[in-house]
Amino acid sequence: MTRFASAEDVSSLIQDNCVLGISCFGGWLGADLVFSALRDRFLATGSPSQLTVFGGILPGDLTDLDHGMNMLAIPGLLRRVIAAHVGMPPRLGRMISENRVEAFSLPLGVVTNLLHAAAGRKPGVLTHVGLGTFVDPRIEGGALNESALQSGLRLNSVVSLEDRDYLFYPVIRPQVCILRAGLADRNGSISAMRDPFAADQLEMALAVKAGGGTVIVQADALAESNLPPREVLLHSSSVDYIVVDSEHRCPPGYDCPEYRPELCGTAFLPQRSAVLSALGSRKICGRRGALELRKGSVINLGIGIPDTVAAVAAEEGVSSELLLSVESGPLGGVPAGGVAFGASANPEAVYRLSDNFDFYDGGGLDIAFLGAGEIDERGNVNVSKFGTRTTGPGGFINIVQSTDTICFLCTFTAGGLKTAVTDHQLRILSEGREHKFKKQVQQITFSADYARKKGQKVLYITERAVFRLEDRGLTLIEIAPGVDLEQDILRSMDFEPIISPELKLMDRRIFSEEPMGLQIG
Repeated sequence: MTRFASAEDVSSLIQDNCVLGISCFGGWLGADLVFSALRDRFLATGSPSQLTVFGGILPGDLTDLDHGMNMLAIPGLLRRVIAAHVGMPPRLGRMISENRVEAFSLPLGVVTNLLHAAAGRKPGVLTHVGLGTFVDPRIEGGALNESALQSGLRLNSVVSLEDRDYLFYPVIRPQVCILRAGLADRNGSISAMRDPFAADQLEMALAVKAGGGTVIVQADALAESNLPPREVLLHSSSVDYIVVDSEHRCPPGYDCPEYRPELCGTAFLPQRSAVLSALGSRKICGRRGALELRKGSVINLGIGIPDTVAAVAAEEGVSSELLLSVESGPLGGVPAGGVAFGASANPEAVYRLSDNFDFYDGGGLDIAFLGAGEIDERGNVNVSKFGTRTTGPGGFINIVQSTDTICFLCTFTAGGLKTAVTDHQLRILSEGREHKFKKQVQQITFSADYARKKGQKVLYITERAVFRLEDRGLTLIEIAPGVDLEQDILRSMDFEPIISPELKLMDRRIFSEEPMGLQIG
């Protein structure tokens, strides 16, 4: 029977050395009332201690404020973190960098599949996802820091079936979980109808219940009557305790101060398209990426420069011919950026996160536009670790290993890069201090060898050059008009790429102040 309790009461249910499941998605669904009570209990009593946290995109708002996992990032409280993404709560990031907590990362789709397996009391997950990347046990095994490497914990192993390699991930069984949802009824059932999407609350709760554990839910509000059956995400039989945010202390999202029905699919509100006006490096990359669009394509966009592809499509009037998908579940609509990433305004459908990754892993995406922090001469890409700063891959590995066409979009260098366009010519006014094209990436988040074996089409698009993944390595196929091959490209790389004998100039329309007149076939 579900009980209604205070955050302080439920915090006492979590014991030392517990495996604690946290279901959330970055800037959304953080159960901050419960996190705060758990922190306060530890600071007052020293318990619970040595927790292992298991989850997907751990909650935070990219600041040092008392939000999300920032509140639990305390030495002694945490022993280990296993998550798809740890970059949203900066305090936790510093703990990982300083080796004060063991930190491992798994692809987001694998995390939700592991919960599904635990819910069904299955031994684990067998998948291709992660092969050749830092998650592969032959490379780093998902370890994000030295503490993890030295711990001896192994999260997966290589299994060969019918002459093909797979990774087997044994289940991780949370003993207690902390969830958040927008609405509960007095019987104790939970609904996500007032949330932009459902994360993995259902899978997490069922995994915990399968092991005889305790399910805690923080609810934003209490419904006046019983929830309609089709709106129930989690039935009361799988919920042990509910903490109601009766004083509305927690906003719907860290970057969303009030309920927005257009993000939840309960109302349609016209949106202004984010059209880029300045013809800078970002728009150049977005325009070149947009040349790869095809009518009816299902598309995934990463955060940052990749989302300029959508802005270019809007400017060119072809948005209606495309379908955007966000890894958290929304399909169609206008994806939100920054801390609000995961939501979409006016979505056409909202899949559950686990179903969405089945869609992705099964090849549901036609093309993905993603960022790149480092690229090496083999074509590998790093988006997960830079120096001692680490984030993890989120859903990146699932996406890049299951999509036929991948476009990585980034500036050619970083840290002070300034460019200008005059008379359809690109000028490098100030070169960036940091090279992005490295002899070898620090961490392999995208495996070029895996992509070659699978026969994927992979492009690396910058404001001044376009590369293609070929059998021999990274091949330069296009350069911007106005740039010098030796001075502006080769000197700003840590290796010499293969230069295509058919090297050509990038489409002149990209460097025009006027719309390109894009037509997609």
